[in-house]
Amino acid sequence: MQPIAAVERFLERLLERPTARLFRSPLQPIQIQRRIERVMENERRAIHARTRVPDRYRVHLAPADVAALGARAPQLAADLADEALAFARSHGYALDHAPTVELVVDRSVASGEVRVAANRVDVQLDPAEQEPGGQPGSPDFTNTRAFEIQPVAAPAAALFEQRPDGAGRRFVFDGGPLTIGRASDNNLVLDDRRVSRHHARLQARRGMLVLTDLDSANGSRVNGVAISEVALGAGDRIEIGMTVFVIEAVAPG
Repeated sequence: MQPIAAVERFLERLLERPTARLFRSPLQPIQIQRRIERVMENERRAIHARTRVPDRYRVHLAPADVAALGARAPQLAADLADEALAFARSHGYALDHAPTVELVVDRSVASGEVRVAANRVDVQLDPAEQEPGGQPGSPDFTNTRAFEIQPVAAPAAALFEQRPDGAGRRFVFDGGPLTIGRASDNNLVLDDRRVSRHHARLQARRGMLVLTDLDSANGSRVNGVAISEVALGAGDRIEIGMTVFVIEAVAPG
């Protein structure tokens, strides 16, 4: 583990447990997803002009959290693997294989805490590359193979943004992850104090258009109903702060 990653992990554990005890809020899938993404970033390696990342992740959780998450999201491990692939694709990372996620019951983990372990990105040398005496020589990466992330069919959507001042604009969503929030690093920035810095994400998943609330302070609503994650269709109205997005059309990829 890199020194910076180790410091981050120490601070997380320092803050996580008191927070979990104080608020007793249930663990959310988005929290696990964020931790997997952070581990992927920490463990990435640049090899022969290609950034490779781990493809196997073991998520250690408290027994009660595994039971609660299993009841709410039976396909959580598969969904997290899909999200890991989408994250790698959006950042141009390469993997040896499609990502897999395993949820592990770990009694040493406190409720509300998430520990993620990933396989190391190692370079396998061909025996011919070994120098006399069994010592490895300079590796030749010309034959190194990595899992190339291929673009998948994604639904295109036409959205209309209705602003509080009555103005509006149309734009086409091409299926790639689109983040919405108040911070300037979002794909879609909303100047609204009711909107969190990173409020929600719109993306394609398994041929569907999906909206995910990123644990925002004031929540996201679709057709007047508060959501954490929902598949969208033509005619749906997304409410984020004082802004409304209307899905005008969704075409299969």
